[in-house]
Amino acid sequence: MLSSRLTDRDRRIAALLFDHQVLTTAQIAQLGFDSEGAARHRLVILHRLRVLDRFRPQRPAGSAPFHYVLDEMGAAVVAAARGVEPSELGFRRERALALAHSPLLAHLVGVNGFFAALAGAARRIPGAALVEWWAERRCAAQWGGVVRPDGYGRWAEGDSEVDFFLEYDRGTETTTRVEAKLAGYAELAAATRIATPMLIWAPTPARETSLRRALGRPPVPVATAAPTGAASPAGPVWLPAESRGPRLRLAQLAIPRDRPPGFLPGPGLPSDGRP
Repeated sequence: MLSSRLTDRDRRIAALLFDHQVLTTAQIAQLGFDSEGAARHRLVILHRLRVLDRFRPQRPAGSAPFHYVLDEMGAAVVAAARGVEPSELGFRRERALALAHSPLLAHLVGVNGFFAALAGAARRIPGAALVEWWAERRCAAQWGGVVRPDGYGRWAEGDSEVDFFLEYDRGTETTTRVEAKLAGYAELAAATRIATPMLIWAPTPARETSLRRALGRPPVPVATAAPTGAASPAGPVWLPAESRGPRLRLAQLAIPRDRPPGFLPGPGLPSDGRP
């Protein structure tokens, strides 16, 4: 029986894939395994059980890593956990696999990689947690009339807790277009009286510099960063828009305020010790 062969971690992986559509092997390892090898071993089993499906997108050179999506049995597991019929989820296997050919795949994997890196950092930093991780489509349902961030998150570390909107920049939009998004965030902040920071994760330091010039003096809190080496987005990589340095840890961007009402506990991924 399938249910007896699944762990809490397996069920959480299925739930995350329903919510966030696709994760690579390395990202799943960051979310709940001690090593990428252990993740690969368990993912092969979940693939054989049809909890997960997988594909390798085409690349001009070399081979891509496996990208995992939900399969039919995984959708049934998610439906059972949420107390609904599988048909109510609106899941379609062919649509999940079609991501392999979607022009949005690289952006989606990049956004999920950002949050997976935070979850991985939380597993290494005492007292840290990725408390919230909302996908773009959930953000659109909540705030789509005003802003459409690539993700929303809440990061806790020690006594600090910071909510943030993520704009994952791949350098494909003009800096003017990115700057134009500030009006929506300013409108949302005025309506809610909550100045949630907008974080821009740029692909290169040069792109970050260009974005910072375009942003000027933004009407809401903005911080930028670009990946350098193995730097974690939880670490001292963030530079507030009007600051020249030093760069701050994500937790240092916290703005003291009351939490917005109605938010649910975040998707911590339990590690049950099984490979």
